[in-house]
Amino acid sequence: MGIIAITREDIDVAQLLKDAKDPRTGGIVIFVGTVRDDGMEAIEFESFDEVAISDMENIAKAATEKFSLNSVDIIHRNGLLKVEDTILVIVVGAGHRPEAFDGCRYILEEIKHYVPIWKKDISEGGKEHWHA
Repeated sequence: MGIIAITREDIDVAQLLKDAKDPRTGGIVIFVGTVRDDGMEAIEFESFDEVAISDMENIAKAATEKFSLNSVDIIHRNGLLKVEDTILVIVVGAGHRPEAFDGCRYILEEIKHYVPIWKKDISEGGKEHWHA
């Protein structure tokens, strides 16, 4: 398992890709989630970091076993993020592309369903709304 983290800093996707390269790995899939412009000015993310990291580690372990992954990195940002800012990066390496794609999707869906990360939408008019 690679990096599993919550951060308030920018995420260096190029470095994560470089680190995921391995002679056993024939496919690397990278998911980059960003703040989209759908009437929001920004989104603020908060989490219970210890629990969120533990949950992401468990998800990474389960995905590694289920899809025979060689590497998994999961980094989620907290704090105030504006349109086009990176929210989440998942980097998955596997022997073959089907396992890499399936593993990445599995990790993403599990994070969305189980990891305690909350977001507050901040609309262009300044209206705020918290939700899980």
